[in-house]
Amino acid sequence: MDPLSDLLSLLKPRSVVSGGLGINRNSAIQWQQHDGIKCYAVVSGQCWLSVNGVSDPVLLTAGDCYLLPPGPPFCLATDLSIKPVDFSLPLVAGGSGTGISSYDEEGCYLVGGYFLLTGDHANMLLGSLPPIVHIRKDSDKAAMRWSLERMTQEIRDPQPGGSLIAQQLAFMMLVQALRLHLNDRASAGVGWLFALADKQLSAALACMHDDPGHPWTLQTLAVRIGMSRSTFALRFKETVGSSPMEYLTRWRMLLACDRLKNSGDSIPRIATSLGYESESAFGKAFKRVIGCSPRQHSRQTVTGDSPPDRRAA
Repeated sequence: MDPLSDLLSLLKPRSVVSGGLGINRNSAIQWQQHDGIKCYAVVSGQCWLSVNGVSDPVLLTAGDCYLLPPGPPFCLATDLSIKPVDFSLPLVAGGSGTGISSYDEEGCYLVGGYFLLTGDHANMLLGSLPPIVHIRKDSDKAAMRWSLERMTQEIRDPQPGGSLIAQQLAFMMLVQALRLHLNDRASAGVGWLFALADKQLSAALACMHDDPGHPWTLQTLAVRIGMSRSTFALRFKETVGSSPMEYLTRWRMLLACDRLKNSGDSIPRIATSLGYESESAFGKAFKRVIGCSPRQHSRQTVTGDSPPDRRAA
């Protein structure tokens, strides 16, 4: 798999909610702080998206998509002068807020989903995202049009298996939004996600992901992608925010966490598969990145406790 697919597979996004959201004209709805990723697109009408801590509201028009990483309360409004009501109130009272049944066609209609990342160390993905990812270029809207239209059809004309299809389409929208965001040079920042838009850096990441147990060095990676050692090291650090070897160590430890939790493999076997000549060397790297020993992590996984989340040093 490619690096983005690899990471999403490890983080195991779980759909909590997927479907449609209708906001009547002259309405405003407030959501509280959320732990997952919200990804929705406007099917018809328009509305304003306001996020606590972000100075200016964002106007969303038909075809626009927004992605919100875990964060503060936010509001969707068709009229910014209206005092927002809590999202749960329209659901309880059957008022002006959500759902096709109460939707005023002169308002705004959106489809999408809310996802929780159930894997370890979600900050590897989320740390690269701004408070609001706004997909609005015409070419980007065209890229998302099929999944948007198909999801709308599934919601408005329910068929057997429709809920599962809607979940998969919402996940497709999420992946497309991430892909379009990383290819948007205007939104480029620091984080491994943006390295995927650079062909040479992306090739280096693919090398590490395809064969994490290989004895990669700065020199061998630079040669593999056709760059000088110094240029590669500098560009990777500026783009990703860490050195190639720090990234490789962190990726190996994420794989180790997943295998400790799901594979049943022994610690020595995991260490060898990830390129470590001894269990001791693996344990030191694991503790430096994860904050505990592999055995402690295994016990915490069994008891349900979460280990501290550290970046590779």
